[in-house]
Amino acid sequence: MKLSLFTATLLLTGTLYASEAHHSSAKQEGLHAIKLLGSTLKTQLKEKLQLDSNGTAAIAFCTAEAQALTQKVNEELPSHVKVRRTSLNLRNEANKPDALDVQIMQNYKKAFAHKSASAGLITKVERKTFTRVYKPLTVGATCLKCHGENISPEIATQIKAAYPNDAATGMKLGDFRGVIVAEVAKH
Repeated sequence: MKLSLFTATLLLTGTLYASEAHHSSAKQEGLHAIKLLGSTLKTQLKEKLQLDSNGTAAIAFCTAEAQALTQKVNEELPSHVKVRRTSLNLRNEANKPDALDVQIMQNYKKAFAHKSASAGLITKVERKTFTRVYKPLTVGATCLKCHGENISPEIATQIKAAYPNDAATGMKLGDFRGVIVAEVAKH
């Protein structure tokens, strides 16, 4: 009897450690995917801004290439990991948030409004079939060219042409912009 109880305890402990390992592993995989997408897009955007400091090349890049680069990053990731961007103030309808995204972003928005959050704040959400990892995006100085209050007429025209329902302007430095979210399927 003692041997069976000991064996059961070992099995249960092993299951708990395996579960904890999955949670830690899922978070690490999610953070890796977020970092990969973020650095890929940021690198390309910086290159465009160096070519054209007024931002027209950057908005053209976002319009024509950002979704394709996101897809390329997803193709490089393991099949059980997906990464994307979303926002409460959408520019591209292809980045529409789901209900869980909205809930997390509303929490971030409140925290940023109360100055109790930073861009380094990571949120992990466990569900039955997946783990999601969220990283907030904030408006930086270069973001203001396309997302700020005083956008040039050329950029405004490009935005209107590409995104007729755009809701991603009028922002200020440091504002909460949206999230990069990675979803790691449980196997």
